Amino acid sequence: MPGLLVWLGAAAGGAAVGTWLARRYALRGDLLDQPGERRSHQVPTPRGGGIAIVVVVVAAGLFLVSQQARLDALWMGFLPGLLIVAAIGWWDDHRPLSPWSRLAVQAVAALMLAAGAGWQSGQWLPALLSFGTAIVLVNVWNFMDGINGLASSQAALSALAYAGLLTGEWRWLALALFAACLGFLPFNFPRARIFLGDVGSGALGYALAGLLAAALVALPPAKVTLALLPLCAFLVDAGFTLTGRILRGERWWTPHVGHLYQAGARRFGHARVTLVYMAFGGVSLLLINVLSSEALVVTGSAAMVMYGVGGVLWFWLRRGWRG
Repeated sequence: MPGLLVWLGAAAGGAAVGTWLARRYALRGDLLDQPGERRSHQVPTPRGGGIAIVVVVVAAGLFLVSQQARLDALWMGFLPGLLIVAAIGWWDDHRPLSPWSRLAVQAVAALMLAAGAGWQSGQWLPALLSFGTAIVLVNVWNFMDGINGLASSQAALSALAYAGLLTGEWRWLALALFAACLGFLPFNFPRARIFLGDVGSGALGYALAGLLAAALVALPPAKVTLALLPLCAFLVDAGFTLTGRILRGERWWTPHVGHLYQAGARRFGHARVTLVYMAFGGVSLLLINVLSSEALVVTGSAAMVMYGVGGVLWFWLRRGWRG
């Protein structure tokens, strides 16, 4: 294996160069997100920059697989699934598809990840949880990718957390994802010169689902519980927002500006809201570091408290940010 700094530098540098190339491609092909009442940006902005992160993560995964004496089943499900999710997102960035077509393809990718997790663990529960995790995170990252730097910074924080929890090749993949997000971030924050696009947001969600599947297969329940902490801000915001839309009878799968982060961006600007979410994510990193050797009763209690606090903050901030 290469040294840590070489690995991180190669991933970050590759993502930065790839994002620059993706931006040129988008500008030449008029691949632009236009402003609108259901969007949070004010000027036409290129999209599809997340393809650079996908290329880096896939390249890192193939290299890591090549170092294995025996190919683990989870890799056999994860890498093809990641490519499928990225491909349907790339297609949607060029020619918008129906949400149900995208969901069908995402379900195939989720089944591939589930099959790998079940095969490697020899149990049905990791397979079932991996399937659900993939479906949820792919769509949550898509829903939450609406302001500058938010989706990529939260993915970077989550990947860094998983790098501390996982071991072996999956730890190196988490580090590659972390560095690739950092390579993309200067193009998207604090001013967006390109967006992730569906190719990037969906792939980020699936990559994190793959890391969670690796945790389900290899880690004890106490550490698996800790792996839920970095996802708290996104799961709370997306969960409460979408539940409210469903209860109101709205078309919840259509674009909207009803998330907490979108309300905050209208009032305070993109950068401040992204930094607030980053600070919340930083708390999860601190908790993981402090609680990494604790028993399930402690880590489970910490997770419940953090999600409870996240829910209270969601309701409190939503009232204030709308006022």
